[in-house]
Amino acid sequence: MGVILNAGGEVLVSRRHAHLHQGGLWEFPGGKIHAGETVQEALRRELEEELAIVVTDAAPLIDIEHSYPDRRVRLEVWTVSGYTGEPAHQDGQPIGWLRPEAMNPGCFPAANLPIIHALLKVV
Repeated sequence: MGVILNAGGEVLVSRRHAHLHQGGLWEFPGGKIHAGETVQEALRRELEEELAIVVTDAAPLIDIEHSYPDRRVRLEVWTVSGYTGEPAHQDGQPIGWLRPEAMNPGCFPAANLPIIHALLKVV
């Protein structure tokens, strides 16, 4: 999962499709790691597939394990401070830029709340 930063200290977020788990909520881009991939390889692949950007600089931010009533997730979150291209969601999901202090925790999946708290400390 990638926390993509712009020069103004804003973070790119996208809205989950309504039919998905936690649908309609905002999230940070990125997704599943395929078998045989490193976290960095998955981050680069996912962000290129989802947003048509190529990651040039990224660093670990936080690892999260969270249990929902129907599933357990592990999120390995990286801060993306360098990329080429202009982010545009390739699957039609709305995207936007938000400052961390403007992120309403109720508009994000519960597993993303530690990410927001971590961003408030570093951005």
